[in-house]
Amino acid sequence: MAKKKTNVAVVTVAIFIATFMTAIEGTIVSTAMPTIVGTLHGVHLMNWIVSIYLLTNAMATPIYGKLADRMGRKPVFMMGLAIFITGSLLSGLSQSMEMLIVFRAIQGVGAGAIMPVTFTIIADIYPLEKRAKVLGFNGSAWGIASVVAPLLGGFIVDQLSWHWIFIINVPIGLITMGLVFFFLHEDFQKKEEAIDTKGTLWLLMTLLLVMYGFQSLAGANGVVIFVITLLAAAGFFWLFVRQEKRAADPIIDLKLFENRTFVVHNLIAALVAGFVIGFEVYMPMWMQGVLGLEASMGGFVITPSSLMWIVGSFVSGVLIARMRPQRVLWVALGFLLVGSLILSVVPETTPYWFFLVVAAVLGFGFGITITTTTVAAQAVVAKDQVGVATSFNTLSRTLGQTLMVSIYGIVLNISMANGVQAHPATNLNMMNKLINPQTATELPAHLLPTLREILYTGLHHIYFFSVVIIILAMVVNMFDHQQLNQD
Repeated sequence: MAKKKTNVAVVTVAIFIATFMTAIEGTIVSTAMPTIVGTLHGVHLMNWIVSIYLLTNAMATPIYGKLADRMGRKPVFMMGLAIFITGSLLSGLSQSMEMLIVFRAIQGVGAGAIMPVTFTIIADIYPLEKRAKVLGFNGSAWGIASVVAPLLGGFIVDQLSWHWIFIINVPIGLITMGLVFFFLHEDFQKKEEAIDTKGTLWLLMTLLLVMYGFQSLAGANGVVIFVITLLAAAGFFWLFVRQEKRAADPIIDLKLFENRTFVVHNLIAALVAGFVIGFEVYMPMWMQGVLGLEASMGGFVITPSSLMWIVGSFVSGVLIARMRPQRVLWVALGFLLVGSLILSVVPETTPYWFFLVVAAVLGFGFGITITTTTVAAQAVVAKDQVGVATSFNTLSRTLGQTLMVSIYGIVLNISMANGVQAHPATNLNMMNKLINPQTATELPAHLLPTLREILYTGLHHIYFFSVVIIILAMVVNMFDHQQLNQD
């Protein structure tokens, strides 16, 4: 009987659908958040709807990567989709904030499989010279999601109810599972070694404490909680390293970190992902708070970045085929340095169209950087470790975003506190109103220029810090000289 072959085109479409489903998730939930909070009466728990999804997603990622290398990509991908669909259905049926938070955690566990395993499947079915282009096509799901999600989210909330924001994932997820089940065929030898249970547990505890520590920084007693959790995380990390050194089949092989290129590209991915989250979170705030534009205009300012990200991914594929990754990243980081420098010095009166141009420049740099670091991290490891390498690359970006968004928040809060202190007629409550266009009209007209200047100064400090991040990424890039194997 002839061995069935993978239908590469259909599987690629299935991967795109799965990526789009998770890409749209964050933005569409943000769009529905005011309605969800108003219906379930839980403004004090609002942040956990987002952060618990991020936490469980990050914690599950390395486990799925290891399972993909042990069991095969197909069963692990199907398992992740099944958990994501279950979590989505339960989230849609939630009747309280506490229920929604628990079910969002389940949804995050499932989502933790989708990005790393899709990247791993792409690495399996496409040769290196085509891989970056396919990653660019797959990455276009994020660009499309950034445009579609606010419109779709608003339509669903207005015409149906917020519950359908989650339930809509069920039919889409089932279709994706069907395509993968029937059209992805892999010749995979399962490994029989015992699963590294202790290593997995110590890694989960380390990640949970690190991410919770950074999430808590902005809250009451944040610094104390941060220090305690990081000390505890250090203890669990020591247990993790000790376990990995003696495990027969470790959850993350520490020998990966002996490869300089692997370490360099994951560090750069973490740093640039941190800059991405700073750009996407604070650019709309600049448009709304400083320029006084509507929320829709504030959200649209990052759209050129998402679209040019796709272009950058395709360009990355061309460049990787011609030069080593280090040189490709010099090009990408050059674009990011220019963009971040501009944001750190532009005057308060800068027009809206100018930010669209800067967003396009940054998106081009983001696309080249993230695609190149993903391809390089996959290409420098053995075939039986591609799943772990890909999941660790995804984890690096998630940790980078978690770390940086906390630091950005501290930088902005300190700057605004100093600004308010220097202008006794203002207070932080006014700053909160300024950021929301609907409440900005309640502020005294004579104080608006002062409040906008305070916010503008804080945002400048954020983007000056971003310049430092990109320079640090450039320093890290100096340590990589490896040429990728094109086989």
